[in-house]
Amino acid sequence: MCRHPRRGEAGRQVSAPSARRADVGRRIGVGLMYGLWKPRVLGAWKVPATGPAILAVNHSHNIDGPMVMGVAPRPTHFLIKKEAFVGPLDPFLLGIGQLKVDREIADRAAITDALGVLASGGVLGIFPEGTRGEGDFASLRAGLAYFAVRSGAPIVPVAVLGSSERTSRLTKALPPLRSRVDVVFGDPFEAGDGSGRRTRQALDEATGRIQKHLSAHLDNARHLTGRRENAGRPAGR
Repeated sequence: MCRHPRRGEAGRQVSAPSARRADVGRRIGVGLMYGLWKPRVLGAWKVPATGPAILAVNHSHNIDGPMVMGVAPRPTHFLIKKEAFVGPLDPFLLGIGQLKVDREIADRAAITDALGVLASGGVLGIFPEGTRGEGDFASLRAGLAYFAVRSGAPIVPVAVLGSSERTSRLTKALPPLRSRVDVVFGDPFEAGDGSGRRTRQALDEATGRIQKHLSAHLDNARHLTGRRENAGRPAGR
């Protein structure tokens, strides 16, 4: 996730990345995720059928993004760290509507692209923790609050559970083939306080509210799926 944008960085008119490309990515994700693993999807109906929405996804394994992309009911444009866009993955990820972001700066191009997705009524996918870790929403960057407050789009919490519990005997960087991975979508919520403020303080307060919602959803998802906690250190590090 990018840092706080500086004043004026995202003030110009935005254009939307191709929704058609994101739909191609979703179709590819459906085939791969259901072909390699056994996703169990709960609450997908909670994702708004139309209009802008932000999927806030916990992140403990490399397959979390592709998994959500494949099982989400709508095509999703994920903000993905620029380090993933290497070799043939660069044109491929761009070709399926994913967004490249430099996490170390206020990335103007990524901010513009993300706001364009939301302005056109699309779905933006974000890993609010900023990087792969325990996947517990314990530490959030400010980018999620900025996009939610500025666009007014509802946030849909998403918990991916089971992707990092065990590793495959064949490929240590992946979960065991045909193992179950749970994806739980939560109730949409608004990040802002209704004032319309976009100050640093307002965004910090919004981040606090977001963290409470996401943590509560993760606890509920663990209860629903019977996965009480992450088993050990995330795989694929």
